Amino acid sequence: MTGPLPGPLPGVDTGGLPGYLRRLLAASADLPLRHRLQPATGTARRSAVLILFGEGPRGADVLLIEKSARLRTHAGQPAFPGGGADPGEDYPVGTALREAQEEAGVDPAGVRVLATLPELFLGPSDNLVVPVVAWWDDPADVEVGDPREVARVARVPLADLTDPANRFRVRHPVGYVGPAFGVAGMVVWGFTAALLDAVLDAAGLTRPWDARDVRPLEVTGTRPAAAPGSLGEGGTEDAAAPTVVDGASGGPAARTVPRR
Repeated sequence: MTGPLPGPLPGVDTGGLPGYLRRLLAASADLPLRHRLQPATGTARRSAVLILFGEGPRGADVLLIEKSARLRTHAGQPAFPGGGADPGEDYPVGTALREAQEEAGVDPAGVRVLATLPELFLGPSDNLVVPVVAWWDDPADVEVGDPREVARVARVPLADLTDPANRFRVRHPVGYVGPAFGVAGMVVWGFTAALLDAVLDAAGLTRPWDARDVRPLEVTGTRPAAAPGSLGEGGTEDAAAPTVVDGASGGPAARTVPRR
Protein backbone atom coordinates (compact mmCIF):
# COMPACT_ATOMS: atom_id res chain seq x y z
CA MET A 1 0.00 0.00 0.00
CA THR A 2 1.60 3.22 -1.15
CA GLY A 3 0.35 6.79 -1.29
CA PRO A 4 0.65 9.33 -4.11
CA LEU A 5 3.66 11.56 -4.54
CA PRO A 6 3.31 14.62 -2.30
CA GLY A 7 1.90 17.77 -3.85
CA PRO A 8 -1.35 18.88 -5.49
CA LEU A 9 -3.45 16.01 -6.84
CA PRO A 10 -3.46 15.64 -10.65
CA GLY A 11 -6.18 17.74 -12.24
CA VAL A 12 -7.27 19.31 -8.96
CA ASP A 13 -9.67 22.24 -9.28
CA THR A 14 -8.22 25.27 -7.50
CA GLY A 15 -10.98 27.64 -8.54
CA GLY A 16 -12.27 29.88 -5.79
CA LEU A 17 -9.59 28.91 -3.28
CA PRO A 18 -8.25 31.64 -0.98
CA GLY A 19 -4.72 32.91 -1.50
CA TYR A 20 -3.31 31.31 1.64
CA LEU A 21 -4.44 27.88 0.43
CA ARG A 22 -2.93 28.42 -3.00
CA ARG A 23 0.37 29.25 -1.31
CA LEU A 24 0.16 26.07 0.74
CA LEU A 25 -0.49 23.98 -2.37
CA ALA A 26 2.52 25.52 -4.08
CA ALA A 27 4.73 24.40 -1.18
CA SER A 28 2.98 21.10 -0.44
CA ALA A 29 5.45 18.79 -2.18
CA ASP A 30 8.34 19.70 0.10
CA LEU A 31 7.25 21.04 3.48
CA PRO A 32 10.39 21.15 5.67
CA LEU A 33 9.06 19.10 8.57
CA ARG A 34 11.48 17.61 11.08
CA HIS A 35 9.63 14.29 11.09
CA ARG A 36 10.54 13.66 7.45
CA LEU A 37 14.15 13.11 8.46
CA GLN A 38 13.37 10.02 10.53
CA PRO A 39 13.48 6.74 8.56
CA ALA A 40 10.35 4.64 8.88
CA THR A 41 10.49 1.18 10.37
CA GLY A 42 9.42 -1.88 8.44
CA THR A 43 6.47 -2.28 10.79
CA ALA A 44 5.14 1.29 10.47
CA ARG A 45 1.37 1.45 10.14
CA ARG A 46 0.02 3.43 7.18
CA SER A 47 -2.16 6.27 8.43
CA ALA A 48 -3.64 9.53 7.21
CA VAL A 49 -5.00 12.74 8.69
CA LEU A 50 -7.33 15.30 7.11
CA ILE A 51 -6.37 18.98 7.22
CA LEU A 52 -9.75 20.44 6.32
CA PHE A 53 -9.95 24.19 5.71
CA GLY A 54 -13.19 26.07 5.30
CA GLU A 55 -14.92 29.42 5.66
CA GLY A 56 -16.77 29.64 8.97
CA PRO A 57 -18.67 32.27 10.96
CA ARG A 58 -15.38 33.99 11.86
CA GLY A 59 -13.64 33.55 8.54
CA ALA A 60 -11.11 30.93 7.49
CA ASP A 61 -10.84 27.96 9.84
CA VAL A 62 -9.54 24.41 10.17
CA LEU A 63 -11.13 21.32 11.70
CA LEU A 64 -9.68 19.79 14.87
CA ILE A 65 -10.92 17.10 17.24
CA GLU A 66 -10.12 16.31 20.84
CA LYS A 67 -9.56 12.65 21.62
CA SER A 68 -11.70 11.08 24.31
CA ALA A 69 -10.22 10.98 27.81
CA ARG A 70 -11.31 7.32 27.92
CA LEU A 71 -8.78 6.19 25.32
CA ARG A 72 -5.92 3.99 26.45
CA THR A 73 -3.37 6.08 24.51
CA HIS A 74 -3.33 9.75 23.49
CA ALA A 75 -6.29 10.42 25.79
CA GLY A 76 -7.54 14.00 25.64
CA GLN A 77 -5.11 15.10 22.94
CA PRO A 78 -6.20 17.55 20.22
CA ALA A 79 -5.62 16.22 16.71
CA PHE A 80 -6.64 16.33 13.10
CA PRO A 81 -9.25 13.71 12.18
CA GLY A 82 -7.39 10.64 11.08
CA GLY A 83 -6.28 7.09 11.71
CA GLY A 84 -4.97 3.88 10.22
CA ALA A 85 -5.76 2.64 6.73
CA ASP A 86 -8.16 -0.25 6.23
CA PRO A 87 -7.26 -3.10 3.84
CA GLY A 88 -8.12 -2.32 0.23
CA GLU A 89 -8.86 1.33 1.02
CA ASP A 90 -8.08 4.27 -1.28
CA TYR A 91 -5.09 5.33 0.78
CA PRO A 92 -4.42 8.02 1.88
CA VAL A 93 -7.35 10.11 0.59
CA GLY A 94 -10.03 7.52 1.30
CA THR A 95 -8.56 6.88 4.73
CA ALA A 96 -8.58 10.55 5.70
CA LEU A 97 -12.13 11.12 4.46
CA ARG A 98 -13.47 8.00 6.18
CA GLU A 99 -11.88 8.93 9.49
CA ALA A 100 -13.21 12.51 9.28
CA GLN A 101 -16.69 11.18 8.66
CA GLU A 102 -16.48 8.71 11.54
CA GLU A 103 -14.91 11.12 14.02
CA ALA A 104 -16.47 14.48 13.10
CA GLY A 105 -19.47 13.76 10.89
CA VAL A 106 -17.86 15.29 7.79
CA ASP A 107 -19.71 14.41 4.58
CA PRO A 108 -17.04 13.51 1.98
CA ALA A 109 -19.35 14.75 -0.78
CA GLY A 110 -18.87 18.33 0.43
CA VAL A 111 -15.06 18.12 0.57
CA ARG A 112 -12.64 18.96 -2.24
CA VAL A 113 -9.36 17.10 -1.75
CA LEU A 114 -6.48 19.24 -2.97
CA ALA A 115 -3.11 17.73 -2.09
CA THR A 116 -1.13 15.33 0.01
CA LEU A 117 1.86 16.37 2.08
CA PRO A 118 5.07 14.34 2.49
CA GLU A 119 4.84 11.20 4.62
CA LEU A 120 5.75 11.80 8.26
CA PHE A 121 7.13 8.98 10.38
CA LEU A 122 6.16 9.13 14.05
CA GLY A 123 8.48 6.86 15.98
CA PRO A 124 6.67 6.70 19.35
CA SER A 125 3.50 5.33 17.74
CA ASP A 126 5.22 3.63 14.75
CA ASN A 127 2.89 5.40 12.29
CA LEU A 128 3.74 6.61 8.80
CA VAL A 129 1.27 9.44 8.30
CA VAL A 130 0.20 11.19 5.11
CA PRO A 131 -1.52 14.55 5.75
CA VAL A 132 -4.30 15.19 3.22
CA VAL A 133 -5.17 18.84 2.52
CA ALA A 134 -8.77 19.65 1.58
CA TRP A 135 -11.23 22.51 1.18
CA TRP A 136 -14.74 22.36 2.60
CA ASP A 137 -16.89 23.37 -0.39
CA ASP A 138 -20.12 22.64 1.44
CA PRO A 139 -19.54 23.01 5.20
CA ALA A 140 -22.04 21.38 7.51
CA ASP A 141 -22.50 21.43 11.26
CA VAL A 142 -19.72 19.56 12.99
CA GLU A 143 -20.65 16.72 15.31
CA VAL A 144 -18.97 14.17 17.50
CA GLY A 145 -18.97 10.78 15.84
CA ASP A 146 -18.13 8.03 18.31
CA PRO A 147 -17.98 9.59 21.82
CA ARG A 148 -15.85 6.66 22.95
CA GLU A 149 -13.10 8.00 20.69
CA VAL A 150 -13.81 11.73 20.33
CA ALA A 151 -14.70 14.19 23.07
CA ARG A 152 -15.12 17.34 20.98
CA VAL A 153 -15.00 18.68 17.45
CA ALA A 154 -13.99 22.28 16.73
CA ARG A 155 -13.74 24.53 13.69
CA VAL A 156 -10.87 26.71 14.87
CA PRO A 157 -10.42 30.10 13.16
CA LEU A 158 -7.02 30.58 11.56
CA ALA A 159 -7.03 34.04 13.14
CA ASP A 160 -6.89 32.37 16.57
CA LEU A 161 -4.11 29.99 15.53
CA THR A 162 -1.96 32.83 14.20
CA ASP A 163 -2.64 35.22 17.08
CA PRO A 164 0.72 35.61 18.90
CA ALA A 165 -1.18 35.68 22.23
CA ASN A 166 -2.25 32.07 21.60
CA ARG A 167 1.19 30.76 20.68
CA PHE A 168 3.91 29.35 22.94
CA ARG A 169 6.03 26.24 23.37
CA VAL A 170 5.52 23.37 25.78
CA ARG A 171 8.00 21.17 27.60
CA HIS A 172 6.87 17.57 28.13
CA PRO A 173 8.13 15.74 31.25
CA VAL A 174 10.17 13.43 28.99
CA GLY A 175 12.12 16.44 27.70
CA TYR A 176 10.32 17.18 24.43
CA VAL A 177 9.98 20.91 23.66
CA GLY A 178 7.82 22.02 20.75
CA PRO A 179 5.27 24.51 19.47
CA ALA A 180 1.80 24.77 20.97
CA PHE A 181 -1.43 26.67 20.43
CA GLY A 182 -3.93 27.68 23.10
CA VAL A 183 -7.22 27.67 21.17
CA ALA A 184 -10.81 26.46 21.59
CA GLY A 185 -10.20 25.58 25.22
CA MET A 186 -7.45 23.15 24.17
CA VAL A 187 -3.68 23.08 24.24
CA VAL A 188 -2.67 21.78 20.81
CA TRP A 189 0.82 20.28 20.98
CA GLY A 190 3.03 17.44 19.71
CA PHE A 191 2.61 16.16 16.15
CA THR A 192 -0.54 18.16 15.50
CA ALA A 193 1.01 21.46 16.61
CA ALA A 194 4.21 20.81 14.63
CA LEU A 195 2.17 20.10 11.51
CA LEU A 196 -0.03 23.17 12.06
CA ASP A 197 3.09 25.31 12.56
CA ALA A 198 4.55 24.12 9.25
CA VAL A 199 1.28 24.48 7.35
CA LEU A 200 0.61 27.99 8.59
CA ASP A 201 4.16 28.99 7.69
CA ALA A 202 3.87 27.54 4.18
CA ALA A 203 0.55 29.33 3.73
CA GLY A 204 2.18 32.65 4.60
CA LEU A 205 0.01 33.15 7.67
CA THR A 206 2.56 33.00 10.48
CA ARG A 207 2.94 36.12 12.62
CA PRO A 208 5.90 36.79 14.93
CA TRP A 209 5.42 35.19 18.34
CA ASP A 210 7.53 34.69 21.44
CA ALA A 211 9.25 31.29 21.15
CA ARG A 212 10.94 31.99 24.50
CA ASP A 213 7.59 31.41 26.22
CA VAL A 214 8.03 27.75 27.25
CA ARG A 215 5.47 26.24 29.60
CA PRO A 216 5.48 22.86 31.37
CA LEU A 217 2.89 20.74 29.60
CA GLU A 218 1.29 19.52 32.81
CA VAL A 219 0.25 23.04 33.85
CA THR A 220 -1.06 24.34 30.51
CA GLY A 221 -4.48 22.76 30.85
CA THR A 222 -3.93 19.67 28.74
CA ARG A 223 -5.20 16.33 29.97
CA PRO A 224 -2.66 13.62 30.87
CA ALA A 225 -1.17 12.35 27.63
CA ALA A 226 1.55 10.20 26.15
CA ALA A 227 4.71 11.56 24.58
CA PRO A 228 4.49 13.26 21.15
CA GLY A 229 3.73 11.09 18.15
CA SER A 230 -0.04 10.80 18.34
CA LEU A 231 -2.29 10.59 15.37
CA GLY A 232 -3.35 10.35 16.87
CA GLU A 233 -16.24 26.91 31.24
CA GLY A 234 -19.41 26.51 31.55
CA GLY A 235 -21.96 29.19 30.65
CA THR A 236 -22.45 30.93 27.35
CA GLU A 237 -19.74 30.81 24.72
CA ASP A 238 -17.51 33.82 24.21
CA ALA A 239 -18.44 35.91 21.21
CA ALA A 240 -15.00 35.11 19.80
CA ALA A 241 -15.18 31.39 20.45
CA PRO A 242 -14.78 28.94 17.56
CA THR A 243 -17.52 26.54 16.51
CA VAL A 244 -17.24 23.69 19.02
CA VAL A 245 -19.35 20.61 19.61
CA ASP A 246 -19.04 18.65 22.85
CA GLY A 247 -19.57 14.91 22.91
CA ALA A 248 -21.57 14.87 26.12
CA SER A 249 -25.07 16.18 25.55
CA GLY A 250 -25.87 19.07 27.83
CA GLY A 251 -22.19 19.51 28.70
CA PRO A 252 -20.54 22.89 29.16
CA ALA A 253 -19.71 24.92 26.10
CA ALA A 254 -16.03 25.17 25.28
CA ARG A 255 -14.33 28.54 25.59
CA THR A 256 -11.22 29.94 24.06
CA VAL A 257 -8.10 30.01 26.19
CA PRO A 258 -7.91 33.49 27.77
CA ARG A 259 -5.35 35.79 26.24
CA ARG A 260 -2.33 36.54 28.36
